[in-house]
Amino acid sequence: MADRSVRFEPARDGLRGTVRVPADKSISHRAAIISAVCDSPCVINNYLRADDTNATLKAIAACGVRVDNLEEGDPVVHGAGLRGLSAPAEAINIGNSGTSIRLLPGIFAGQKGTFVLDGDASIRRRPMDRIVTPLRLMGVNVEAGEGNYAPLAVTGGPVKAIDYELPMASAQVKSTVLLAGLFGDGPTSVTEPLACRDHTEILLSGAGVRMEKKGLKAVVYPPDRLSLESVDVEADFSSAAFFIVAATLVPGSEITLEGVGVNPTRTGLLDIMEEMGADIRLSNERWAGGELVADMIVRSADLHGVEVDPGITGRCIDELPLVALLGAYARGDTVVRGAAELRVKESNRLSWLAVNLKSLGVDIKATYEGFFVKGGEGIGGGAVKSMGDHRMAMLGAVAGLASREGIDVIGFGCVAVSFPGFEKSLAALRAGNPGAEA
Repeated sequence: MADRSVRFEPARDGLRGTVRVPADKSISHRAAIISAVCDSPCVINNYLRADDTNATLKAIAACGVRVDNLEEGDPVVHGAGLRGLSAPAEAINIGNSGTSIRLLPGIFAGQKGTFVLDGDASIRRRPMDRIVTPLRLMGVNVEAGEGNYAPLAVTGGPVKAIDYELPMASAQVKSTVLLAGLFGDGPTSVTEPLACRDHTEILLSGAGVRMEKKGLKAVVYPPDRLSLESVDVEADFSSAAFFIVAATLVPGSEITLEGVGVNPTRTGLLDIMEEMGADIRLSNERWAGGELVADMIVRSADLHGVEVDPGITGRCIDELPLVALLGAYARGDTVVRGAAELRVKESNRLSWLAVNLKSLGVDIKATYEGFFVKGGEGIGGGAVKSMGDHRMAMLGAVAGLASREGIDVIGFGCVAVSFPGFEKSLAALRAGNPGAEA
C-alpha cells in the first residue's frame, strides 16, 4: 500500500556488496514514446518496470500501437509510423507520471484527432503551462484544465517550426518541443539556460533524425520516417544516487554499483560530492546505445560543506535533496541555489525537504530557489513523510541508515513508481550480500 510506514534502522556495520539498480527511468519513457512513431519494431532491452514507465507503455498502446510484453519483460514496440497514432475515445490515464503527461503531447502534435491525458490528484497539481505555451506557439491546439493543469487535450494538425528559449532548465519541456518539431514545417530549435539531460536528442539521432547541437541549443530537422531496431537502457543514475549517498554517510561502507549511466548531463551530484570530499571511483567505462556507462565504487568518507553553483543544478535537479542530507553530516555549511524547479515535482520538494529534515533535528532553511544547511552531527531519529513523492521516501530511508536511532518513513509505498525493489536492495547491502539486484 502506498501509505504504509517502513522503519529503517541504523546500518551500524556499514553497507557492503554489489548492486545493480533498475533501468533508467528517463530513457525508458523516451524509448517507448519515440519507438511509437517509428515505422519498424523496436525492442527495448532492460526497460524499467515501474508504475510511471508502465503508464507510458499503456498510453501508446491506447493510441493503437501494438506492444508485445506490455506488462512485463522487455517490450517490443511495433511503431505506427510518424503520423500513425489513433486518438482513443477515452482519456489516457497516466497515473502519477509527470514525464508521460509532458512528453506525449509532443508526438500527439502531428497526429489526427484529439488526445486527452489525465492522471491522479498529484498530476492535477503539476503545472502544464510550461509545455502548453511552446506548443501553442507551434500552432498546436492544446486545452488545459483550469489554471493550466491536467487534464490536457491535444488536437493534432499542422505544426510550425519555432526557435524557443526555455525559461527554466527542464529536460521535459525541451523534449516536448523537440518531439513536436518532428512534425514542423522546418527546423525547430530549443535553447536551454543550463545544460540538462539530453536523452531525447541521443535517441532521436539513433532513430535517424537529423539533430544538431550548438552549445545550449538543440536543433531538430523534420524527418520522413524514424527507425529504431533496439534500445539498451542502462541503470538509472538517479536511483543509484541514493546508494551513493548512503555508502558515503554510513561509516565502514564500501559498495559497487554496476552499469550505471554516467551521461555528463546527469552526473552533477558526482561533481558536488567530489568537492565535498566523497570517495567515489568510476571503472569499466564504456559506451552503450550512445550513452556513457560505468561501474561505481563508493566508500564512506568525511565531508565538508559546499556552495553549489546554480549552473550545475540542471544536471542534478532530482538529486539535490540528497545534497541537503549530505550537508547535515558535513563540516561547515552547505548552500544550494538555482533549484526552484524542485517546487513543481511530485511534491514541493524544497518545502517538504525542509519540513522533514527540521523534524529530524537538521538546521535547514528553505529559500525560494534552494536551501541552506548548517553542518553538524547528522541525524538522531524520527519520522519522514513522503507526501506521495518517491524520492522523498527514498531519502528518508537513506537518512534512517545513516541515523543514530532509526527513522520511520510514512507513505513508503510510493517508491514503486520508479524503484519497486529499493527496500530489498538496501537490506541486502546491510547484510553484506554480494550481487544485490533491485
